[in-house]
Amino acid sequence: MAVTVSLVALFGLVLFFLLRNHSLSFGAAFAAVMFGFFLASTGAAGPINSLATAVVHAIPNP
Repeated sequence: MAVTVSLVALFGLVLFFLLRNHSLSFGAAFAAVMFGFFLASTGAAGPINSLATAVVHAIPNP
């Protein structure tokens, strides 16, 4: 759960700074958010979560 919240916060910050620097339009940001929302309700959500968990566990802890 903590990793999921952290990744949501990370991607939220990236999206915020892309919008702030005008590197990404609001339409593209909306499309990206909607894509993620609908992707989460498909069968791809499980493998994506497994991949994210594997990557987090592969990062060594200090």
